[in-house]
Amino acid sequence: MTSRPIDVNATSPYTPTVAATRRTPIQRQTVASMTVQALRERILRGDYPDGEPLRQDALADELGVSRIPVREALRQLEAEGLVTFNPHRGAVVSTLSLEEIEELFELRADIECELLRRAIPSTTAPDLARATDVLDEFDAALDAGESERWGPLNWRFHSALYMPARRNLTMGVLQKLHQHSDRYFRMHVVLARGGARANLEHRQITDAVREQDVKTALGLLRKHILGAGQTLVELLEQQRGAQARRPRAE
Repeated sequence: MTSRPIDVNATSPYTPTVAATRRTPIQRQTVASMTVQALRERILRGDYPDGEPLRQDALADELGVSRIPVREALRQLEAEGLVTFNPHRGAVVSTLSLEEIEELFELRADIECELLRRAIPSTTAPDLARATDVLDEFDAALDAGESERWGPLNWRFHSALYMPARRNLTMGVLQKLHQHSDRYFRMHVVLARGGARANLEHRQITDAVREQDVKTALGLLRKHILGAGQTLVELLEQQRGAQARRPRAE
């Protein structure tokens, strides 16, 4: 495993800032939050590949913390779907089958198209400006090769488009799906060089929303999500080998 210290100044789009007034809870929460963030980022970056055991003692030594925040972090990452607890191997980096990856992108397409359909009638110029600003940031992150920013920026763009729908529970579910697909999104950008294409499609979707063209916007969004998922499945199928794909049970 690659050893990198925790950056206590880093922020995460998935970890809310916790305010407190007493000194001890603030310190403990900071260590716990930074441990979650550090392990999440290493999994998403591919430092810990699918199926790799995550030994609490080794992780604690690597991060320079005790086992307690590591154990708490692994449970949090289990809730996010990035870690699985195996009775014989302990915590391991979760692995999705090709069929599950297809299902993940199909779920995203269904939920996101419904959110966008509801959002478009209430979308304002400031809403579109926020989405466009994120796309400019995404282009800059692509040019700089800052892979750790790609997934969060992708989520920020999509969530900016859907916020006018005012469906908070659905957005919470969708954020978890994006967390699941973050590492696969990064793989798609790197392996298929899909970053520039993704942002071009993002801009086309935004243009359709600006024109209040619901049919075109939904068609572009569904094609964007399902196309990325299909490309990724084909790449992973080549990497994992044909035997990694099993027929669905009837």
